[in-house]
Amino acid sequence: MSTLRHRTTVLAAATTAVLALALTACGGDDTGTKSAGSASDAALAAASTGASQPAADATTTNTGATKANTSKTGTSNGSAKTGGSTRTGGDTSDSYAYKHPCKSGDLSVRVYPREGSATQQVIEVNNVGANSCGLSYFPRVSLGASKASDHSSDIQPAVPGGLGGAPAYPVKPKTAAIAVIDLNPSGANGLTWIDEMNVLADGDHMPNADTQNFELGPDVKVRDPKLGLYRSTVAEAVSSMKQAGTS
Repeated sequence: MSTLRHRTTVLAAATTAVLALALTACGGDDTGTKSAGSASDAALAAASTGASQPAADATTTNTGATKANTSKTGTSNGSAKTGGSTRTGGDTSDSYAYKHPCKSGDLSVRVYPREGSATQQVIEVNNVGANSCGLSYFPRVSLGASKASDHSSDIQPAVPGGLGGAPAYPVKPKTAAIAVIDLNPSGANGLTWIDEMNVLADGDHMPNADTQNFELGPDVKVRDPKLGLYRSTVAEAVSSMKQAGTS
C-alpha cells in the first residue's frame, strides 16, 4: 500500500508541473511578461509585418528597373534623333546641325594621300562629339612653306562655284566629312617649295587659330590645285573636286 501511495503522489506532482507549463505558454507568468505565442501565431505576425513593410522596397525596385529600361530603350531605338534635352545619344538630326556649327574640339582632322593617285590628298574631318554639327561647304585650305615667316604668298585651290542649298554640311557623330584636293591636276611641272597644307575645317565659323598644318613631303609639285566640297565618300569627293573652277 505504501508503494502505491508513493506512485500516486509522484504522478500528481508531474501532472501539476505539466499544467503549470501549459498555463505559462498560453497566458504568461505572474510578472506580466508577454509570451512569444505559438509557432503559427509567430508566422502569422511575420507574414503580416512582411506584407506591410517592404511595400516601399518593392516600389523602389520597380522604379529602378523602369529607369534602367527607359535608358536602355532610349539608347537602342535611336530616340536621340527625335529632339529633346534628355536624349542619351545626342542630337543627330540635320536640322540640329544646320543651327549648330562644329567646334574644333569636337573634330578630328586627317590628311593622307588618296590611294591610286600621285597628286590627290584626302581631307577627312571626323565628328567625335555627341551631337551632329554643321561645317562650311568645304574646308579652307592653303598651301605653302612650313618655315616661311610670311604666308601671304601661299596658294589657295580653286573650288566649285554656284553653291547653294542647305545652310551647312551636316556631320553626324562618329561619321566623317570628306574633301579631296588635287595638288597638280595636269601633272605638269609645278612649285617645289610647297611642303605644307594648312586646313581649317570650317572657314565660315572657326577662327584662324584652329587651322591645322600637315606636312606634304619633299617631292610634291603644286600647280593649279583644285578642291572639292565635303562629301560622305572619297569617290563623291573626287567627283566634286573635278568641278572646281567652274561656275
